[in-house]
Amino acid sequence: MRSRDNSTGWLRRLFGSRQPAPLDQDRPDLVVVASSFDDVEACSTALDRAAAEDPRWDADAEAVLRHHLRLPASSVADAVSIAAQDGYRPQDPDGPASAGEDGATVGLVLQRVQILDALHCSQERSRMAGLAQRLGGSVDGWDATQPARESDPPGD
Repeated sequence: MRSRDNSTGWLRRLFGSRQPAPLDQDRPDLVVVASSFDDVEACSTALDRAAAEDPRWDADAEAVLRHHLRLPASSVADAVSIAAQDGYRPQDPDGPASAGEDGATVGLVLQRVQILDALHCSQERSRMAGLAQRLGGSVDGWDATQPARESDPPGD
């Protein structure tokens, strides 16, 4: 019978892994660092703007990417189910909060954590537009949140 060598196990338990914990989508200190509610604005343009304004977008850190959809109330459950296959969840798990004037459409925000770059933002934006269109709705825009952080010192 072979004995297990556990000589480094205590070191791993003591110091843990070097990987940071994933970003919690429900953190209270998340602030909007990038957004676009203009159909013709490229994600690269919005992210370039976000890198130059406060609060500053950190391209190397995880962000919560949120898509703002407007859907028929009867399609919300389908949208949530389909988006969940790609790791999205509704911002308000108890249901959409805003109904349209006629009561026929509701606002739904679908979100997930990811490293945000122009290519993936554009792909996800297109995916959400297709989802909304298939379900008889539309996309108002997207935004991204990250934990609030102090601004960079002047001159850096």
